[in-house]
Amino acid sequence: NFVASRALEQINFLSSRCCCLVTSQQKRKMGDVNYIASVVAAYWFISISMVYLNKILMSSEGISIPAPLFITWFQCVVTAMICWAAGKVSETIQKRSSPLPTQETDSKVHQSSFFSQFPKAEYRSAIGKKIFPLSVVFVGMITFNNLCLKWVEVSFYNVARSLTIVFNVVLSRVVLGSPTSPKTMACLGIVIAGFFLGARGEANFSYKGTVAGICSSLFVSLNSIFTKKVLPAVDNDHWKLTFYNNVNAVILFLPLMAYFEAEALLEAIGVQFLSPVFWGAMMVAGFFGFSIGIVTVLQIKATSPLSHNISGTAKAAVQSMMAFYIWKNPATVMGVSGMFVVLGGSLLYTVVKMREGSRKVAGGK
Repeated sequence: NFVASRALEQINFLSSRCCCLVTSQQKRKMGDVNYIASVVAAYWFISISMVYLNKILMSSEGISIPAPLFITWFQCVVTAMICWAAGKVSETIQKRSSPLPTQETDSKVHQSSFFSQFPKAEYRSAIGKKIFPLSVVFVGMITFNNLCLKWVEVSFYNVARSLTIVFNVVLSRVVLGSPTSPKTMACLGIVIAGFFLGARGEANFSYKGTVAGICSSLFVSLNSIFTKKVLPAVDNDHWKLTFYNNVNAVILFLPLMAYFEAEALLEAIGVQFLSPVFWGAMMVAGFFGFSIGIVTVLQIKATSPLSHNISGTAKAAVQSMMAFYIWKNPATVMGVSGMFVVLGGSLLYTVVKMREGSRKVAGGK
């Protein structure tokens, strides 16, 4: 009887421990699911809001000004200022949390702090010169991106900029000598077909907007290549590169604004420049431009690069479909079909490249 009672006690104890373990695992899984859902939702909200807000700033009567270079320049100013402020906060936390090298607890607190990812923002001309070629490409990228958004309908925006992966493959082949598989070429063919189908079916087709979208796609591809080349100059720190890039861009935009937009800016002094709505929208757009980098990294870390691309593709579809309702963009069967062909080809390209990368890793082992 004693042995049986002890055995029952052990069984009850183990059962309770197992129940606690299962409950804790369920809670952990639920926590992970909630975190992933919140990160993806934040990415969708910031990304879609940034596009819509920039469209308002670029082409809405009463709020926008005919100075897209100035709007883009101001967003670079906001990003550079946030990087500088975040670096200052990080430096302050580091000084307060680790006055002595033996205080391991405070060091862990600093490492887990959100601001710990931001380096001290200081501009050195020698490093700035090394980053300068990338900054020229960066200015071209964001300028043509905003010009495209200004001139085309929001529903056509993703189609107009859909040739980025085509330029990625072409430039990788020409500049880096990277081989291209038949499956990759097939995916590019689908994207190109969707681009022409969408352009042909666009009710309010804009030739200059589409050209701006193609140029934006080219500069996006060039930006990724130049980024890889200059990252070592900033110790492979993306936030340090963001700071230098935006400071350089602020300087590069000044002569362009003086030449192309001086008259428009002078006319806006007594109108939009006195509007709190205009400056509020400008500040929010600048903050979103900075925030999209953070939520992109968070989404990749919370899921995977493939899941991030799938999320981006789904987001683009929702963004375009919502535009038909919000901006009353006229929809055609050919235009909508082209949009989904582009998105499908982009998704297939992502899956193919991920599988090819996995095979290379497996082959290297």
